[in-house]
Amino acid sequence: MGIFDWFKRTPAVEKRSAGSGFTAEIIAAREAYVSGRRGIAELTATAQSCVSLWEGGFALADVDGTDFLTSSAMALVGRSVALRGESVFLIRDDGLVPCSDWDLRTRYGKPTAYRVSIPEAGGGTTETALAGEVLHLRIGADPAAPYYGTAPLKRASLTAGMLNAVESALAEVFENAPIGSQIVPYPESPETDTEKLGRSFRGQRGRVLLRESVQVSAAGGPAPATDWKPADVTPDLEKAMTAETLSASRDAICGAFGVLPGLFSPATTGPLVREAQRHLAQWTLQPIATLLAEEATEKLGGAVTIDTMRPLSAFDAGGRARALLTVTQALAMAKQGEVSPQDIAKALELVDWGD
Repeated sequence: MGIFDWFKRTPAVEKRSAGSGFTAEIIAAREAYVSGRRGIAELTATAQSCVSLWEGGFALADVDGTDFLTSSAMALVGRSVALRGESVFLIRDDGLVPCSDWDLRTRYGKPTAYRVSIPEAGGGTTETALAGEVLHLRIGADPAAPYYGTAPLKRASLTAGMLNAVESALAEVFENAPIGSQIVPYPESPETDTEKLGRSFRGQRGRVLLRESVQVSAAGGPAPATDWKPADVTPDLEKAMTAETLSASRDAICGAFGVLPGLFSPATTGPLVREAQRHLAQWTLQPIATLLAEEATEKLGGAVTIDTMRPLSAFDAGGRARALLTVTQALAMAKQGEVSPQDIAKALELVDWGD
């Protein structure tokens, strides 16, 4: 190298990670997956079980009128509305594109334009789209902000916070409390002997703690028998009613998700499981599916219907068979009695069997 070559050296290129690069996107996605929308009680087994029921119920739903709402898209809808209360998809020619984040503009309380973030493996992208290009499902909307949805856990924040507090307290108790330890009185003896005997007991849990006896007789005799009784230092959690509080919080979380608490009871029987499935499908999933079908009908340009009752078998199969037999026999008797079709239709409407 010549003496003047160091003047010609190009400066070194400094490389830094971009804020919206691949690493940041992966960390953000992982954080959102772990913490959920709010981070309180969203990773408990109770909440995740309810979210899985929503996800599976929507994945099995019967969708008629469009090919865009596939089973995978419906599963994403179920999980998104369960954790966030909203689900946003960008409508493209080849299908629906899920959006990880979005911002919107409204007029008269209705969205007119969106700025959506689309997750990608190499870093997310942002696009602007009109309201007609975006499929936006909302549940639990407030009249003050009808363009935003609320998650079930957000509507039951006190219950979720209580469940989180009780679980955190129990975790700290089982981690730090001297469970199984006892304090055993020990007669007066040299300190070295006491320490040697104390070190012979291994382990932190269930350790036997020693103390010198202080209750002695006036004549200097041995300690009374009452002083030799060991004392257990295990915390009494039964008096704190932690089991009852934890059970009540779990039941309330299940109720917020529309799941009968008896579904997770150890004494659950077949009829109760079937009734829990019917309750979940009829009073929780089907109304949300109706909202999604209405939104899809408006945005996709065709009549869309979504049914969650039949795929989930949310009915009594034996009772339905008996009802079908009864109706068939009634129709046969009406035909033999020459009852007019109009009268039969009116009779079916009275029992909610008509069109």
